[in-house]
Amino acid sequence: MTKRMDLGGSFTLPGTSMTLNRMGYGAMQLAGPGVWGPPRDVDGAIAVLREAVTSGVNHIDTSDFYGPHVTNQIIKRALHPYPDDLVIVTKVGARRGEDKSWIPALSHQELIDAVHDNLRNLGLDKLDVVNLRVGGPMGPSEGSIEEPLTVLVELKQQGLIRHLGLSNVSLAQFAEGQRITELVCVQNLYNVAQRNDDGFINDLAKQGIAYVPFFPLGGFSPLQSAKLEAAAASLGSTPMQIALAWLLQRSPNILLIPGTSSVEHLRENLKAATLQLPSDIIKNLGSIG
Repeated sequence: MTKRMDLGGSFTLPGTSMTLNRMGYGAMQLAGPGVWGPPRDVDGAIAVLREAVTSGVNHIDTSDFYGPHVTNQIIKRALHPYPDDLVIVTKVGARRGEDKSWIPALSHQELIDAVHDNLRNLGLDKLDVVNLRVGGPMGPSEGSIEEPLTVLVELKQQGLIRHLGLSNVSLAQFAEGQRITELVCVQNLYNVAQRNDDGFINDLAKQGIAYVPFFPLGGFSPLQSAKLEAAAASLGSTPMQIALAWLLQRSPNILLIPGTSSVEHLRENLKAATLQLPSDIIKNLGSIG
């Protein structure tokens, strides 16, 4: 039987009763190559999800545009009816083209349709947290988010969404969002080598708001660094475990959602939550990027 692990402590989303273990799971890699279509091994994908939850993961990040639809359908097949403490966080604001491209989808009807797609494919009548995803492929872009966020606020008022967050936003856009509604989390690009959001993270920590880095291991271009290699060798771990442990020690409001389609790799990621990096290694890693 899989043993439940210490997953880096916990964090309660502001204004909610949702207490999340800080090491979660990102479901993007459960779809096929290019996040398109079904995976080669559906049973393997189901096994990864069940192993994650059995190990103590209670925060799964997903979107109905992964696949599209495929990842949410696999989550439902693997875990429904869901454990009482499991929080599924999804995102809207994009769709997939027939050429497998990623296309902004921020109109009133596109956002409504996306929320209903998530509800249907996850088998839920209310979504725990919905992140509004805006900006470009790898970072925020200028502009107001009032119009699309207001659509999600209306859906929340209708009882289809419990809580809202933002993804791929600037500090100014987050401040605009807070003037419109309560926000429980931000999901932006951040890792030991890409640290543009250092000040943003600190500001959110003061407010008790979660920061969830996407691509914590570099995403489609995995992190590579001699300093990560050296730290891993000194601690008998892997460079990716060091990168995850660094994030957990960076700030208590950081929640991690590393993804994988392998049970073995999942176990490696979760084990990173047990690492305690000494101060000299943290200082050395701080100069990466």
